[in-house]
Amino acid sequence: MSEQHPFILGLTGSIGMGKSAVAAMLRGLGVPVFDADAAVHELQGPGGACLGPIERAFPGTTGPAGVNRQALGAAVFGNPEALKLLESIVHPEVAEMRRTFLADNSDAPLIVFDIPLLFEKAGSHGLDAVAVVSAPAEAQRERVLARPGMTAEKFAQILALQVPDAEKRARADYVIDTGTSLAETRHAVQQLVHAIISEQI
Repeated sequence: MSEQHPFILGLTGSIGMGKSAVAAMLRGLGVPVFDADAAVHELQGPGGACLGPIERAFPGTTGPAGVNRQALGAAVFGNPEALKLLESIVHPEVAEMRRTFLADNSDAPLIVFDIPLLFEKAGSHGLDAVAVVSAPAEAQRERVLARPGMTAEKFAQILALQVPDAEKRARADYVIDTGTSLAETRHAVQQLVHAIISEQI
């Protein structure tokens, strides 16, 4: 392999599966992780690149603190056209941030793209492989319902919008099980990183 380029791993998982914990473990191992959600928060935060276009498209949904998430949520909820318009504003900006991130980390053997809705929205285009973070349904339910403001109804609504965990596992190249102890999950993440990087060398 004369041209060395990073192996790009997509990281995804349903709500409450422990994806954020796994992303933190990867960062702890020195793997560059691009967080799509964090990018959106930055773009919609104070002085974010998406504020102007969002305000023009949805008047009254932004302010000095950035996007008013409740107001914007109300403006697009249950309205596929409005959601499409919002996505057409945000997605190109996120893609641009991802390109910059790739360029900045082009000498890394492995880069991870943390994409919550990878199977639902983003698709695996441009990725070398996909890792799904998964845990038993009981563990997932327990974790999610422990979150502030979460209800069983809200959890059911979120699950209904997500590709079922079993399907994600079936479509994944790697599955990271977080239904075990933290130490076991960390060991599995280390093994995965080592296996991918050793194949790259």
